[in-house]
Amino acid sequence: MFVFRSPEQWARGLIGCTPEQARANTGWDVEADGLFEAPPVNVIVGEEAHTTIFVSLRMLGLGADRVVRVGVDDQGRMRADELRATLARVRGPTIVCAQVGNVNSGAFDPLRPIGDAARAAGAWLHVDGAFGLWAAASDRLRHNVDGIELAHSWATDAHKTLNVPHDCGVVFCADADAQRSAMNVTAAYLVRGVDEAYNAYDWVPESSRSARGLGVYAALRTLGRAGVADLVDRYCRLASRMADRLRVADGVEILNDVGFTQVLVRFPAPGDDAAAADRRTRAVAAAVQRDGTCWLGTTTWHGVVAIRVSISNASTSDGDIDRSADAILRCARAVEVPA
Repeated sequence: MFVFRSPEQWARGLIGCTPEQARANTGWDVEADGLFEAPPVNVIVGEEAHTTIFVSLRMLGLGADRVVRVGVDDQGRMRADELRATLARVRGPTIVCAQVGNVNSGAFDPLRPIGDAARAAGAWLHVDGAFGLWAAASDRLRHNVDGIELAHSWATDAHKTLNVPHDCGVVFCADADAQRSAMNVTAAYLVRGVDEAYNAYDWVPESSRSARGLGVYAALRTLGRAGVADLVDRYCRLASRMADRLRVADGVEILNDVGFTQVLVRFPAPGDDAAAADRRTRAVAAAVQRDGTCWLGTTTWHGVVAIRVSISNASTSDGDIDRSADAILRCARAVEVPA
């Protein structure tokens, strides 16, 4: 889930301040005047930014092809040096979208140098942390999000790590006034108390909504920080176990550095060219799905087909990983590769 859930919140995030600050900084009040004829907004993303960013840009009418892309390393991490050079070239309101937890490799963008560069340039930094943000709960993995406090907004999913229902996303904004000014609803019949009690419609797009946060609250209340850390650590350990079980077999390649919850697997045979290895990998994935021991799908990673194993189920055990690895290897040995 991307943090900017509506045009109004996106606009506020892009300017990165309250209406009064926006008017002073740019001569434009997005909430009052909209985006028509507004100062152009720069959106800077890594080459492997998640697709939800581009969906959001299309929905807002800002255009998915107008982003400025920054190069990444071999694990999909944004290169901070290229970001600094990019920020030096652009002018006007700018938002930088960083990523913690690449959807394929699980890699984390280097947040501290990215945050320092964004702050120096006066840019708004958003962190897309759909599943990686939870690394902050773990003593062993917290280094992956070093510098996360330099961001202005963050978003994460609860269903991936906490295993609550799918429509439970969490948004954080460093400036409460900026978020509320973008979202709040005023009407004569909405009478506010003198104590300014919390009203959900001041912070989210919906005026009528179910209590989706209840499942997240219950999970966090039950697990506590130690329990969440245990979940995250266990997912990562199980991902490493899966990679270790697979990589020792002939005709198996692990394509990523397995440091979080994702494993990318490819099945080239001796003599296979890239196209043949792609077909073989797809055939293995289809065979595993038919086998039914576990479920996995394919992805594209650096121009080649890979099987993506993502560990995110709280009930998964070491035994489940071993049975799944055995099934994958069994299917790989038996698969018939289409011509």
